[in-house]
Amino acid sequence: MNERILGVVLAGGLATRMGGADKGLLPLGQRVILDEVLSRLEPQVDAMVINANGDPGRFRRFDLPCIQDSMEGYLGPLAGVLAALEYAREHDYDWVASVAADTPFFPKNFVDQARLQATSKQAPVVLASSFDRDKSKWMRHPTFGLWHPSLIDDLRQALIGGVRKIVMWTDSVGGSDVRFEHPSLELDPFYNVNTPEDLVIAQQEIR
Repeated sequence: MNERILGVVLAGGLATRMGGADKGLLPLGQRVILDEVLSRLEPQVDAMVINANGDPGRFRRFDLPCIQDSMEGYLGPLAGVLAALEYAREHDYDWVASVAADTPFFPKNFVDQARLQATSKQAPVVLASSFDRDKSKWMRHPTFGLWHPSLIDDLRQALIGGVRKIVMWTDSVGGSDVRFEHPSLELDPFYNVNTPEDLVIAQQEIR
């Protein structure tokens, strides 16, 4: 039986370096960043949701369920993952694939490769990684992960206990990572828009 995978776009960041605006709603080419993210994620999963706090109306035009964190207070992306895992369990999905709302060029085989790694390593969570040329080492991208709903109780307790760093927690539960190569002359596939300067580069890339 084929496993069902729920895709979640983590859009709950505070975006302080972008003046508090939703980064996913910033213009990119003829659309907005979130349009690009969703178009890459949709073929890789069985259904999609957006995780965001505050007024869900700002995402209405995407015609997707908008789920809020199930724990109070801004607890970071792990709280968004928890909300998606709870949604997945309620709606009979076998895995959750998380992506960031400000990262429009992520690999089109991200979910497939993460699922293969999860099977190979018998890991309940797999994070994406790419090679950072400036630091000359592989770097994990914690908001890009494949998560199993069996993690729900452990994750909730970790959040209650004050854990906020994704990698710290995924390492503690036997997580793995999957590496994505990229040509040396191109942007990192997990390039994200954090600042106005980053947006200019993304605009050049989309053209």
